[in-house]
Amino acid sequence: MSTYAVPTLAPEPVAPPRTAFLVASGDLRESANVAGWATQVALERVVTDAFAEQGWGLVRANGVDPVTGHGFISSQRMGLEVFASIPPEAPLVVAEAVWQYSHHVLAGLRTHRGPVLTVANFAGDWPGLVGLLGLNAGMTKMGREYSTIWTVDGTDEWFRAGVASWLTEWRIVHDASHVRLLPALPEGPEVELGEALAAQLVRDKAIIGVFDEGCMGMYNAIFDDELLNPTGIYKERLSQSALWAQMQQVPDEVANGVHDWLLEAGMTFRLGTDDATELTREQLQWQYKMYVAALWIAEDFGLDAVGIQYQQGLKDVCPASDLAEGLLNNVARPPVRSRDGSRVLWDGRAVPHFNEADEGVAVDALVTNRVWSAMGLDPATTLHDVRWGEEFDGRFVWVWEISGSVPASHLDGGYAGAQGWRQDPVFFPAGGSTLNGVCKAGEVVWSRVYIADGRLHADLGRATAVDLPEAETQRRKEATNPEWPILHAVLHGVTRDQFMARHKANHLNVAYAPDATTADKALTAKAAMLHGMGIEVHLCGDIQI
Repeated sequence: MSTYAVPTLAPEPVAPPRTAFLVASGDLRESANVAGWATQVALERVVTDAFAEQGWGLVRANGVDPVTGHGFISSQRMGLEVFASIPPEAPLVVAEAVWQYSHHVLAGLRTHRGPVLTVANFAGDWPGLVGLLGLNAGMTKMGREYSTIWTVDGTDEWFRAGVASWLTEWRIVHDASHVRLLPALPEGPEVELGEALAAQLVRDKAIIGVFDEGCMGMYNAIFDDELLNPTGIYKERLSQSALWAQMQQVPDEVANGVHDWLLEAGMTFRLGTDDATELTREQLQWQYKMYVAALWIAEDFGLDAVGIQYQQGLKDVCPASDLAEGLLNNVARPPVRSRDGSRVLWDGRAVPHFNEADEGVAVDALVTNRVWSAMGLDPATTLHDVRWGEEFDGRFVWVWEISGSVPASHLDGGYAGAQGWRQDPVFFPAGGSTLNGVCKAGEVVWSRVYIADGRLHADLGRATAVDLPEAETQRRKEATNPEWPILHAVLHGVTRDQFMARHKANHLNVAYAPDATTADKALTAKAAMLHGMGIEVHLCGDIQI
């Protein structure tokens, strides 16, 4: 007889008839989970009612924790435990009304055998739809089939019909007629430029410096070397602890010089004295030191782009990285000299920074920087959260926001139009300034590089950044995060629901062009470069190419 401790597997639970199970992935920060719980409860009520209309029950896979006061899955370990209680063949709903860390539930979703539906509230006050897009992108990357839908308040027939379709056929069909594969490109200077830049990158290679991967559970934002390296891009894996250590070495007088430069450029700051709730000069000082330290480390390793994670680790140590990130992405910025003082680093050039260490943004920002620079355009680029949107004056106008800063050249008024506000203590306990403002009107190229079917893809499109009345801009900022910069975007030939169904990320990249004709040319060159790097390119909406 064996004396080994052979485990005995418990029998798999079985779902009752016409019953689906619901889970909600949450934040890793308990302060955010507690603050967003009421919004989550409202969404779950909407979804439960829609299921009841079809004669289906919707059961929460876990109850509300009496200690925390919320029912979010708030860690990967908790996710494993919750999924162990879910019948593996049962229909499963992942409902998201807040930002969520995808890795809390990806292990369970990867092995769950029943159909999966992701649902979000289309609202601005909490970034549920941002979380939905991040989760969808993660499942797309790992090849997990799913359906997805969203609603403002659950009363629209489109949402209820979608739920009925899923409960009948286990799928929801969305309109993807706005998407087409990149056609054979005609000969021309833009195509020649893009192909030449691609050949140069693949041959000479580039290095992106990643200060810790996997920010905020964004599995979709981690690009495997086997996919990345054939494009010519390689990673320098760096630790945020090294960035923090380097910040200690930046003299106060160097940080003071950054502050003086920004004031001279016209930027203003909302300063106070309460470090817990207000922006203080000391918080700014650490942000300036991070900016300098990032450039010093980029010089040390010969980096072509930099990505700082911040939301894990550094958030508990120092003020937010956002101000440094916005400065790096702009051509005009406070000069930083090498350690020996002999030269200005990246003099007259933007340093592509991929916020939140999103490696899809890294590829995109590097390509954009090279194409726009070669065309003599402002190469300032940034990611934005696909945050929300509403109709205004007959058009659907998106709210695109980045959690802290855009390059100043994107703002109406540049640095003079920029304000530094303190980051929200709920998410940023150590504070820090944003680079806040309203993005200028103009022609925009938007894009996203992502993983699907085991390879790299890129979606490209055009948009117009529009001016809205001051009262409407303020309403939209207050409905989301007033401390963050905002871009009012109108997509060319892509509806709200087409975009939501197609987009495989919580982020997209934007870059400006001086006019529509130039924007079309820049998009053409960018498409040619991405294609030349071996990335499958898709055109979205109305594009003149």
